Amino acid sequence: MKRMILCGLMMAAATVAQVEAKTFDVTDYGAKGDDKTDNTEAFTACMKAIVEAGGGRMYIPNGVYRGRIIVPGTKEWITVEIVGESEPTPVFGTIGAFPFPRNGTIIQCLSKSGSAVISAANTPQKLYHSFSGVYVSIRNLDVRTYDNPAISGIDLQHAAQCKLENVFVNTDIYNVQASKPSHGTAGIITPACNNAALTILRNVLVTGYHTGILVNEHTDGDNINLASNVNGLEFAFANHASRFGRVGAQRCTRSVTVTGKHGFCIEQLDMEIAGHGQTDKDNKWQATDFNIYDPKNLGIGDINYWVVEGNVGAVEKFTRNGGEHIRARRIGSPPTDRKQDPQNAQQDGAGQAPTRPESE
Repeated sequence: MKRMILCGLMMAAATVAQVEAKTFDVTDYGAKGDDKTDNTEAFTACMKAIVEAGGGRMYIPNGVYRGRIIVPGTKEWITVEIVGESEPTPVFGTIGAFPFPRNGTIIQCLSKSGSAVISAANTPQKLYHSFSGVYVSIRNLDVRTYDNPAISGIDLQHAAQCKLENVFVNTDIYNVQASKPSHGTAGIITPACNNAALTILRNVLVTGYHTGILVNEHTDGDNINLASNVNGLEFAFANHASRFGRVGAQRCTRSVTVTGKHGFCIEQLDMEIAGHGQTDKDNKWQATDFNIYDPKNLGIGDINYWVVEGNVGAVEKFTRNGGEHIRARRIGSPPTDRKQDPQNAQQDGAGQAPTRPESE
């Protein structure tokens, strides 16, 4: 009996040791969350150890860590987790000016060129096509660049799969005060078309980028907020459809943009457009021009929407450029056939149709 108990304790200890051995603390590799040290080399050394171990968890204690995290390519199927100590505070709004907190686990890169703050590398070490065999899981992180960023926040286009949960990607400035993004960068880029069919986004907030989330195929998202981006969600070419639950879009120039043929549905698209007097010369770009921007009619989708205007409340305003194959209905309205509804006539080729109520 004693031998059985001893064996059981030894097996339990071995299991605990194995679990602990799969967790890699970045501070053990020289990383410092002091808001000044460039930790790129320390992150790289930690990530190298994770890949050599066949996968594992990069643990990042609270602090402000400067530098980039690059997930190397691999020809093997492995899971790489990048996990912060605590959930980030989701800071966004439609009015006012607030300083950004420096608490929690923050990864920030101030470089003016190069890869994203967190990226999956495009290297010869690939599983197939352009994809590494890595499944990247990112949790509890505040990922920052700077106002009008020339680099993206998280770029996983070369990863086979990914899951992001409790992630805040921002430009280190309250979104209402953000400058117009002019570099075409994105807060998040999901794995590209023909990936391994798993892209999950949960409790994600992106503010201040040209594109909030560049959506490739197999993307399933819920509890997404996009504030003060030129394009909130941008749907690129995809063979497989994407699904979103609740998506909030506040002060985005275009809530949904389609740049490639893509099938998708958004179960609730809740938008707030800037009201009278809520923009100035510095942030007038945050006044919404189109809720749906699909001038080439590449999107195939279903959207249930709700629009609120600042200082007014819920309104029936809903504007689109194109989107002939996107069925959109205001919550509570009966569904109609877009082609049979005279209010939904295709806008002129110049794409400068006036703002008008549209209820489908």
